[in-house]
Formats: sequence, structure tokens, C-alpha cells
Amino acid sequence: MDYAKESLRLHGEWKGKIEVMATVPANDRESLSLAYTPGVAQPCLAIQEDVTKSYELTRRHNLVAVITDGSAVLGLGDIGPEAGMPVMEGKCVLFKTFGGVDAFPLCIKTKDVDEFVQTVYNISGSFGGINLEDIAAPRCFEIERKLKEKCDIPVFHDDQHGTAIIALAGLTNALRVVGKRKEEVRVVFSGAGSAAISITKLLLLAGFQDITLVDKFGAVYEGCDKLNWAQREIAKVTNRDRQQGALADMLVGADVFIGVSAPNLVTPEMVSTMNGDAIVFACANPTPEIFPGDAKAGGARVVATGRSDYPNQINNVLAFPGLFRGALDVRASDINEAMKLAAAHALAGLIAPEELRDDYIIPEAFDPRVGPAVAKAVAEAARLSGVARI
Repeated sequence: MDYAKESLRLHGEWKGKIEVMATVPANDRESLSLAYTPGVAQPCLAIQEDVTKSYELTRRHNLVAVITDGSAVLGLGDIGPEAGMPVMEGKCVLFKTFGGVDAFPLCIKTKDVDEFVQTVYNISGSFGGINLEDIAAPRCFEIERKLKEKCDIPVFHDDQHGTAIIALAGLTNALRVVGKRKEEVRVVFSGAGSAAISITKLLLLAGFQDITLVDKFGAVYEGCDKLNWAQREIAKVTNRDRQQGALADMLVGADVFIGVSAPNLVTPEMVSTMNGDAIVFACANPTPEIFPGDAKAGGARVVATGRSDYPNQINNVLAFPGLFRGALDVRASDINEAMKLAAAHALAGLIAPEELRDDYIIPEAFDPRVGPAVAKAVAEAARLSGVARI
């Protein structure tokens, strides 16, 4: 199928992928008076007296805003907020399908951090959670940080943390397959943007110790004058030997490659310089840093991509629907590191030790166990970490 041509045709027929549907009747005098005036005044007054009643008397308890500025859309780059709407609508479909979460797309026409933050904060009382999407780095880091400081509901940038959760889950099981320990492996990234930095932070939190990021200028190291502020921060806790060089240089003797960058950056020859039983996560989409066949030809043992037509897909839909489901179920005030780790461990744990193999390290997107398992683990972590409110 020509997905581009067929999708464009269908979008013209669909004229949007979501709609607002009433869940109560308003087709006679009595039902109208209950759903709207005069009866609606009473829940309004109850919420005025106690704002937490908004979770009980409105749909807020199950409603997430999916918000972008259109500056880093799905491999398309800075295409603007209106052009990002089809992706945001699609994200809302995934929230509902895989997590039973109602979601609404909002595309904001500004690249000013403070203006964006204030806009989102001003509408945050209508939602139970905020999912940030497709915002360019390093602006996305500052936006998320400021919103988490201002808002009393979960704020989550899926491009960062959803990817990190899936990567940790997959890598946990990949290491089990090859019989290596996270404390001893050397991990090399291609990419030093939002996804790479977030995955790195979660891996460090999980106990990985030797990580090096590489961008278009070469290895990221403390003291490099070509780094933005977010890269300077991550450089303090990575590349502990301050190595310099290109991606090919950094891959020599590495155990794990994680690509969240651009197509065709890695060759079989580069993979062959890695340690035995190498793990390759080539997640650039739709064209990965190296295709699985080429990675295997170079000696890789376990290979994952972001594509659905190869085994071991690193797919964010495994994380964010269940993550928000769990957070909403306990009315969490935040999505914290403990909840992200819990989500990753829940995903990894869905595959029994006897089921693990080179081409099966992570559940598939349509595995019905995924959403409930992630939601349960996240809710429990929220309670244990003190951010659950019910």
C-alpha cells in the first residue's frame, strides 16, 4: 500500500479523526434542565467551594490535553501548529484506543517559551493531564520544567519520556538475552536531542554507568563549546573519559548502540567494531540509522527499530496510554521518575524469561496486557512516591 497517498485520501474523507460526543441526553425539558440550566448551577457551586470536585462532577478526571507548537513534528521538523494537527489528532486516537483516555488536541501558535507555558497553564484547570508533543529541543526541556513547576496535574513530554521508557524496557530484556549487566556495558547514542538526553537520564537512574552521546559535531563531552545548555548538563554525567571523535570512533568496543537521530548513519563495518553480542537500537523513523539486516551482517545480536514491519519495535504507544491511565486513576499530581521506571519494568516483565529471544525483547503494540500492566505499575508507584491524591 502507498500509505502516504492512501492516508491523504482518507484524511480528506474523515475530515478529522476525533469528535465530541454527548454522554447525556438533552432531548426534552427535564433532561435539558439537568444537563444545563437551571440544574447545572449546583455542580458549578460545588466546584467553586471545592475545586477538587471538578474531577468528580466533570470529565476532567479522564481528559488529557495533547499540545504542540508544531516545531518538531514526527520527523517532518518545524511545519507549524496547524500542520501538526493531524498528528495530534492521531495521538488522541491512540490515547483512547490503548488507554481508554479521552484526549483533545491543542496546537499553539507561539515559539516563546513563557507565552507557551502561560497559555497551557491558563487552560490546565480543564484537564487531568498535559501531554506535550513534537516541540523542538532545547525549548521542550524548559517548557516541561516550567509547566511542572506551575501545574498541579501531570505534565509529560512523550517524545522524551515515552521513548525513554520503551528504550529502557527493551534494553533491560536485550541485556538478559545476551547475558550482560547494565553496570558493565558501554552505551553509545547517535543523537543528542530531547529523546537521547531523556533516555540517557532514565538509563543512568536505572543503574547504567558508561554512556556517550554523539551528535553531528561528534562526541558530546564536558567542556565542548558547541553544546546547548541541555547538552552541557548531560555532558557532566556522561562520556566520563571525555573522549572526542565521530560516531564510528565511539562505536569501537561499545556494547549498545541507540540511535535517535537520522537515517543511514551506521554501516555494517561500524557495527563489526562493537563488542560481541552487540545490541543495536536504530530508532530513526521511517528510515533507521541502520536496517536490521545490515546490523545483523555486522555482527549485532539483538536489533530494534521504530518500525512496525520489523521485530522489536520501540513504539511509544506501549507507554503513554497506560502511563496516563495509571496517573489519572490515582489523580496523580505529577509523573515522576519512579513512575517512569515502574512503567519500564512492567513492560519488560510482560515477557517471561523462557519467551525472551533475539527478536522478542518487548511486547507488541497490540498486546492486550500492555495498557493494564503499565497502568497498575504506574498507579502503585504514584502511591509509593507520594504523588497520588486518591
